[in-house]
Amino acid sequence: MGVRETFELTTDYIPLCDLLKYCAVTDTGGQAKHLVAEGNVMVDGEVELRKTCKIRAGQVVTGDGFEIEVVAAGG
Repeated sequence: MGVRETFELTTDYIPLCDLLKYCAVTDTGGQAKHLVAEGNVMVDGEVELRKTCKIRAGQVVTGDGFEIEVVAAGG
């Protein structure tokens, strides 16, 4: 995989499974939910099991082969 990117957040937050899909970590929302449910996704270094966890600017989402830094748009 090897996805490493910065995601510009244009709203207050993005649900975790949507972020994974938008950043092409998974092809579908269903795959994203499965990845989260299996405990394969960490938010700020902690395992996150809530598929719709609100990811906000300043947080880092990581897992096997990917890292996504979330920043505020225009920031």
